[in-house]
Amino acid sequence: MSAAYKRILLKLSGEALMGDDAYGINEEVVSRIVSEIAEITRLGVQVGVVIGGGNIFRGMKGAASGMDRATADYMGMLATVMNAMALADAMRRMGVEARVQSALRIDQVVEPYIRGRAIRHLEEGRVVIFAAGTGNPFFTTDTAAALRGAEIGAQIVLKATKVDGVYTADPKKDPSAKRYHRISFDEAIGRNLAVLDATAFALCRDQKLPINVFSIFKAGALKRVVLGEDEGTLVHS
Repeated sequence: MSAAYKRILLKLSGEALMGDDAYGINEEVVSRIVSEIAEITRLGVQVGVVIGGGNIFRGMKGAASGMDRATADYMGMLATVMNAMALADAMRRMGVEARVQSALRIDQVVEPYIRGRAIRHLEEGRVVIFAAGTGNPFFTTDTAAALRGAEIGAQIVLKATKVDGVYTADPKKDPSAKRYHRISFDEAIGRNLAVLDATAFALCRDQKLPINVFSIFKAGALKRVVLGEDEGTLVHS
């Protein structure tokens, strides 16, 4: 059984770590996600992860309540560092070697983001978890995923969501909605499909970096995507 991709960038939302909880990190959910990541590392796939922080603090929400937007975004970045550390610790307990690299310097707890070091970790079989987004306010972790994916030479960005792909309409509201199996960047723009935020989407399109949108809550979906099977929605050049 051989993987279709040698190196991937997995984008996980902070909300994915909550499970059914209203807030925080659900250990059972984290363990399940980590076990799926461990399974693809055993196939020889090099894995980079960008993690969000919405389960702890969301910058946009803070700004909407009157907080200075840059301050709120920096707080959101710190939330992603907490999630990254929790994810790395769960990997350690499962026998998967991982490193956290942060775009904000917090050298006492995690490594700083250094591209060459990240690539070396990947080549040596370690999972690299990229925290603190891009290190800049006003940019989402979707953009961080596209940026880090391009920087490390990933062959694809995998966006893990609650829905098993991109649909013609909201499948919760419209039972006749159909899943797109494959769609081009231009078609996704033409149909106004929210695959990633606009900046992240444009970066992936310009770098010819495909995106697969799939459900992280569907057992075995990550492995099927990595094996090149028909899982989720593939957005391509």
